[in-house]
Amino acid sequence: MQQREEKQLDASLESLISRVAHVKNALHSFICKLESEYERLTWPSVLDNFALLSGQLNTINKLLKNEKTPSFRNQVIIPLLLSPDRDEDLVKLTEQRVPVFSHEIVPDYLRTKPDPEVEEQEKQLSAEAARIGPDVAQKQIQALNKQCSSLLEKLNNPREDRDAESAAMRQNKPSFNPADTNALVGAVAFGKGLSKCRPPGPAAPGHPGQGPMMSSGPTLQQVTIGVSSGQQAGMGGPVAPPQQGQPGKMPSTIKTNIKSASGSMHPYNR
Repeated sequence: MQQREEKQLDASLESLISRVAHVKNALHSFICKLESEYERLTWPSVLDNFALLSGQLNTINKLLKNEKTPSFRNQVIIPLLLSPDRDEDLVKLTEQRVPVFSHEIVPDYLRTKPDPEVEEQEKQLSAEAARIGPDVAQKQIQALNKQCSSLLEKLNNPREDRDAESAAMRQNKPSFNPADTNALVGAVAFGKGLSKCRPPGPAAPGHPGQGPMMSSGPTLQQVTIGVSSGQQAGMGGPVAPPQQGQPGKMPSTIKTNIKSASGSMHPYNR
């Protein structure tokens, strides 16, 4: 009886090890594709790999739930020898993942329960789930289902429809402010909103209508012009010397300028 149970246990372990090896190979192949072929990897190929892994895991679960499979929960593994030295046989059996079987790694590899941190998180989640009432939970489920349905509907729509909707949204969205546009047009066309004050500052010489260079008629009448040969006129430039035989007479060009500026003949030339 005991020998038959041992044989049955060995056969179950061999079958389980074989199934786990298939899962390991599938995972290794999928990881290699993600790392080396990610540029040309398509979404249907990714889904196929997930489907393969899911099928292999379901096969392992069926194997564990089979009536002929002994209950592995009743089997206890006890370490008979712990050593900090490297064990070549252990390295070969574990494919160079576990070089030593020491006190440090035994609690992790022979653990039958989750880590204390994971257990604490599970307790917190269970407590939060217990505090939520059935009505609140049902509302949250309905909201989540609604969001999932909306997302699936958008994913199932053709890409052309989504592009058309995006283009329509971009066209309907205003890209300017009408108030700013009207204010700019009014300022350029009619001067609306512009300041009428001229900014203060020194005027450039020679420009008409600015600065002290522009004088009125009476000011020009107060200019006294000498008749000596070495005297300069204040009207802008040297004055030609008087001609011989006509002392005391003013040149005709200066007479014309004074006449046009004052509007009357200077008393000097009467």
